Amino acid sequence: MSHASVLCRLTGILLSVLLLLPLVATADTDDDEDGEIESLPFSDLSFTEPEKRFSATQGCVEPEDDMVRNHMEYILHQRDETVYEGIRTRQHSLEECVNCHATRDEDSGEFIPVNAPDQFCASCHSYASVKLDCFECHATRPVRPSKLRHQPLAAAEEEAP
Repeated sequence: MSHASVLCRLTGILLSVLLLLPLVATADTDDDEDGEIESLPFSDLSFTEPEKRFSATQGCVEPEDDMVRNHMEYILHQRDETVYEGIRTRQHSLEECVNCHATRDEDSGEFIPVNAPDQFCASCHSYASVKLDCFECHATRPVRPSKLRHQPLAAAEEEAP
């Protein structure tokens, strides 16, 4: 038997064992000392769904499904227009995103940073496993009132395809 065929057989056996390990691990339902069933590592992790809407009465500047998929493109386009061409609009500016999506703490009344755990930006980015680096430079709380005129939620949903 050649060296290559022995190596091939050993690799096959190793892969078979690795593929069967999850079955063996889940088949063991022995109770531990406290009478509780032991669980696999990380099997108790839970992920909260990100917030779907920041306001029950106000629509976004674009339809929700479009913003979920394309908000980064809008922000980058806005950045390019502002930085490279000197065109300053507020519709897709990061500042206006923060103005709309920041919430206030119920006890103190202060704005909670949008990148704090369980807040609008952080919850979606965490859920999607996407690094949220906008706020390494940009403000995480509103710095001045919004100047955008938002459409009511019903009108925003009617316009959505």
